[in-house]
Amino acid sequence: MQHHKRPPASILFIFGGSGDLNYRKLTPALYNLFLDEWMPEQFAIVGIGRTEYTSENYRAHLQEGISKFSRRKAEANGHYKEFFEHVNYLQLDAGDIESYQRIAEYVQTKEQEWGTHPNVIFYLAVAPQLVPSIAQELGTLNLCKDKSTTRIVIEKPFGHDLASAHELNDLLTGLFAEEQIFRIDHYLGKETVQNILALRFANALFEPVWNRHYIDHIQITAAESVGLEGRGGYYEHSGALRDMVQNHILQLMCMVAMEAPVSFDANEIRNKKVDVLNAIRPIKKEDVHESAVRGQYGDGWMKGKQVTGYRQEKGVDPLSNTETYAAVKFYVDNWRWQGVPFYVRTGKLMHQKSTHITIQFKDAPTFAFPSEAAESWRSNRLTISIQPEMDIRIRFQAKRPGQTMTLDPVNMTFNYEGSDDHTPEAYETLLLDVMEGDATLFMRADQVEAAWKVIMPILETWEHRSPQDFPNYVPDSWGPEDADALIARDGHSWINLPPTR
Repeated sequence: MQHHKRPPASILFIFGGSGDLNYRKLTPALYNLFLDEWMPEQFAIVGIGRTEYTSENYRAHLQEGISKFSRRKAEANGHYKEFFEHVNYLQLDAGDIESYQRIAEYVQTKEQEWGTHPNVIFYLAVAPQLVPSIAQELGTLNLCKDKSTTRIVIEKPFGHDLASAHELNDLLTGLFAEEQIFRIDHYLGKETVQNILALRFANALFEPVWNRHYIDHIQITAAESVGLEGRGGYYEHSGALRDMVQNHILQLMCMVAMEAPVSFDANEIRNKKVDVLNAIRPIKKEDVHESAVRGQYGDGWMKGKQVTGYRQEKGVDPLSNTETYAAVKFYVDNWRWQGVPFYVRTGKLMHQKSTHITIQFKDAPTFAFPSEAAESWRSNRLTISIQPEMDIRIRFQAKRPGQTMTLDPVNMTFNYEGSDDHTPEAYETLLLDVMEGDATLFMRADQVEAAWKVIMPILETWEHRSPQDFPNYVPDSWGPEDADALIARDGHSWINLPPTR
């Protein structure tokens, strides 16, 4: 096993410890870190929830989650016992102020046992409305005053709009220092997303052409092939713009568009991302219809199965105007990107699950080639696929073998296929970063608010203007016609990647 520096002693308290996120994602990720010897030498994981569990029953419940969802199922046997020696359950009602003292007592006990003051991490894997009250109670504990070792992790959604995000930031920064607050967006933990920075800034090949002189436009697609999966009540108050564009998609856009950082210091990288958000051209409310399209799926067929329309889903208003699809055209007004459109789209029940970024380069001049060469002429393209495939492909022109000067577009692909087992899940990367106190991949207060500012004019316009044509796309399609028109007006079309398997 490779030797690497492990994080310092840590105690991880997971609020919502009996919930789905911990069962499917957090514990399997922590278990993988344990197998790869990334967990601290001394660590404890404490699930906190209202459900009645003995520690034994709780461990059995989580073991089932690992065997279903861990990427390391094959080598799991034999290590459960060692891992679960570090896992306990604390039944606690988050509304009961007295019980928070039990957390402080637990930390004290471990401190004496280990002979060192550990990192204390509070992971709030709970419904958004519970976050403020839990944070306030934690803030009263003395150990939360320790900026260097106590951290709080907040899952998205971070606020419901600009005002609520600002209010939540005010509350949290009143209780904790900014460096203690880790606002988590699991997209940023994905290996290919992190590779965007390496691709851009570690290669002299790309950075000189990464600007308006060479790039024609950029597309970001985050398509889901699933529907609501029982989350109608949540989604009805969210919608595609809040659920995907405000966080995941704008974060990807920041990675693609940011200036080169002078170092990999967390705040330096986050400063550069905020600069992108602040440079996005504000969309005036009267221009929203020209820059943004919304959609909602009706009933239909998906891969041979009949599916119900959004308005017939459980927990959804039969006259709902919540969008399940959103496409927006953004501009970044700075020296690098002036005039380059960024087209983004996301939707549910799309033809295939696919998250990818496409950098479309400008056409090379064709006049030097005979007319038959121009027939199959394609401009260069760089595609970064994030899921389900993880790869980076470059399309360039090459001569077709034979006596004529005929050009064909060919692809050069780097993929992670061969290293699947060794590619960490997003939550593994992010949990390790929290234990190490590295905030690079987490959102700062100003970033969150800047992202809300970008989409507020669209949100407010859509909320005050009912769509006349909902539902306006069928399942197993690429969304509403208006989205094709949005990009076609500029002479472009959406790029859909063929499934690779």
